Amino acid sequence: MAPDLVPRVVARLAALLPVYTTLPREALDGDITRVVERGIRDFGEVLSTGRLPGPEQLDAVRESAARRAEEGLPLEAVVSAYFMGAQECTAAVSSAAEPADLPAVVAVNQLLLEYLRLVTQAVSAGFFHEHRAAFGEEHSARQALLAALLDGGPVRQAAERAGLAVPDCYLVLSVAIGRHPDENAPGVDPVVAARRKLRRLRREFDRQAREPVLTDLTADGGLVLVPSQVAATKWRAEHWERLSAGIVQLGRMCGADLTVGAEPAPAEGVPQAARLAAEVRTVAAVFSRGPGLYRLSDVLVEYQLTRPTPARDRLAVLLCPLAERPEMLQTLRVFLANGLDRRRTAAQLLIHPNTVDYRLRRTGELTGLDVGRGEDLPTLYAALAAHDIAAGDDTRRA
Repeated sequence: MAPDLVPRVVARLAALLPVYTTLPREALDGDITRVVERGIRDFGEVLSTGRLPGPEQLDAVRESAARRAEEGLPLEAVVSAYFMGAQECTAAVSSAAEPADLPAVVAVNQLLLEYLRLVTQAVSAGFFHEHRAAFGEEHSARQALLAALLDGGPVRQAAERAGLAVPDCYLVLSVAIGRHPDENAPGVDPVVAARRKLRRLRREFDRQAREPVLTDLTADGGLVLVPSQVAATKWRAEHWERLSAGIVQLGRMCGADLTVGAEPAPAEGVPQAARLAAEVRTVAAVFSRGPGLYRLSDVLVEYQLTRPTPARDRLAVLLCPLAERPEMLQTLRVFLANGLDRRRTAAQLLIHPNTVDYRLRRTGELTGLDVGRGEDLPTLYAALAAHDIAAGDDTRRA
């Protein structure tokens, strides 16, 4: 081996692959130089013997690549480094070749290609192994922090293990995720489509937050904790407007409707905030409020009407006579939602206004509650809310 070959390769790495210049000098002069020296020696043996690297040599390549991955070097830079080293060796051997040596030069190039194929595989395997291990540890640590926040465990210790700081506030989001069109497309594996949707959603959460986000999500939804620099008591209209726009963007990026209940809280208030956010989201869904962001202030009346009390149960019973007449219940719901406008209700239901009048009249006869009596309207609103939330409870129990 030429005495100046190793420093020449190391200098070329630093000149052509700038990421190597970001390493500490002792790393470049120490471990990197040793790796280059070993690589040149191994390739020299390939050229002299015609035998490709064996398992022991390739294991050393994998281990070295894993260390580079741990240090944060990109895969393409490490692969390029091996290519550059092999090229320098080939150039050193071929520089003195004569025309009569053409068959030998061809053989050298064939060995070079085979050597680089094996080395590229080993480097890629080393990177994959390290990234998988790092992701597993990081994921486990973040899940432990999420569990500590929800269960009242040792949050500070869990955060330290995850390498994260505990913010002044977490924005606690209870998320319901609709189906992506691909999940219903013929010939498409819905599990694969759902995983792609969820991956895009997680990536967009991290991008918007610019800080690590804690998530416990399935394809249907779950819980998200977003670190916030705004204290829980300092959230204002402009903060909610930005968040609402962010939720719209999240849905657009993952290709699915998102219904989100939100509540800001300090770390010690996360368990209560998670329960409230889930209740707000459920109320918004039960009342068909559509996709979007919801706070408690957005569903105050509906939330209060749906709290489990003896009064709620009795209100729900008031509409039991309509159980076998779903068209009447639907007409009542649309009529109240449309501000008692019979023509708009008829247009939405695709029926004649006279049919609306008939159904509302029969509703009054069956329930004793007349939409034409002002004093009955609050009871009808409350009864419908209690009925819908009770139906939702039955569905969840089933």
